[in-house]
Amino acid sequence: MFDLLCVGEALVDFLPQERGPMRAVRHFAVTSGGAPANVAIGASRLGARVAFSGVVGADEFGHFLRGALESEGVDCGALRHTAERKTGLSFIALDESGERSFDFYGAPSADMLLAPEDADAAPPARIVHAGSNTLLLPAGVEATRRFLARGRESGAVISLDPNLRLHRWAEPAALQRMLAEMCPGADVVKLAAEEAAFVTGRAAPEEAARALVESGVRLAVVTRGRHGAVWARAGDEGAVPAPAVEVVDATGAGDGFMAGLLVRLAGELRGGVRPEAVAAERLRDHLAFACSVGAAVVRALGAVAGLPRAGEPLP
Repeated sequence: MFDLLCVGEALVDFLPQERGPMRAVRHFAVTSGGAPANVAIGASRLGARVAFSGVVGADEFGHFLRGALESEGVDCGALRHTAERKTGLSFIALDESGERSFDFYGAPSADMLLAPEDADAAPPARIVHAGSNTLLLPAGVEATRRFLARGRESGAVISLDPNLRLHRWAEPAALQRMLAEMCPGADVVKLAAEEAAFVTGRAAPEEAARALVESGVRLAVVTRGRHGAVWARAGDEGAVPAPAVEVVDATGAGDGFMAGLLVRLAGELRGGVRPEAVAAERLRDHLAFACSVGAAVVRALGAVAGLPRAGEPLP
C-alpha cells in the first residue's frame, strides 16, 4: 500500500538563469516539473511511500522525467510512455520579486493523454491526489473520474489541487463546470488565493474555504503565499502563518505545501484517522508544517531544488 498516488502531468521545466521577461533570458537549466510530479517528489523526500501515474513522451525528455522521479524514490510503474505526443516543456521567466510566468510547448503534449486504462493500472494508495490539467481532453476527463472513483471504492482519501492554467483552456467555463462536479466529492481541496473566485465564486480566502465545505468538501484549504493559509471543515476553521523567507522563485510553493500536508495526513491515516476527524490542534500543526515546506521551496530556483528531506531544518 502506497501512502500517496499522484496523478497527472510530469513536464520538463526550463529554469531561467537570469531575471526578466522571457525574451531577455539567454540561459536555462533543465529540471523536472509538473504539479503532481512535484508533489510526488516532495512527499517522497519527506519519507512517504509514493507512486506516480501519468504519461510522458517516448523521447529523451520522457526518459529524463522517469529517471528524475525514480531517483527520488517515486515508484513509476504506472508512468506510461507514448509515441503519440512529445513530452511537455515549460519555459519559466522570473521577475525581480520571484513571481513567475510560463510558456508551454508541445501542446497537446503527452501529459494530456491520460486514459482510463491508466487508472486501471495504478497501484492502491491511502491518498489519491490529482489536479485539473488532466481534464483538457475527453479521455483525460474520463480517466480522472476513474482514478477518483477507484480511490473512493478502496477507501482512499481524495485530494484535489486544481492548480489552474487558464491560458490552456479555450473555454474556461468548461473547467469551472468540471470542478463544480469534482470538488464536492473530495476529502481535501487546496486552492491558491488567486484561484478562489474562479473555483468558488468567493474571492476572500476564508469565504472560499467555507463555500467548498458547504459544497461537500471535508477539508478545504486556501493558501495565501507569505500570509500563510486558511482552512475550514464542517464545524471548525482557522488560519496558520507562513515563515518569513527571502523569495528566490515562487514556482512550486503550492506543490511543496501539498506534499507537506499530504505526508502528515498519510500519517494520520496509518492510525485510522481521516482528515475530517483530525483534532483541530493537530491539523493546525500539520498546516503549519505544510507552510514551512512551501517556504523552503521558494528559497531556491525551481519547484524541486528547495523541497526539503525528512529531518532537515525548515524555515
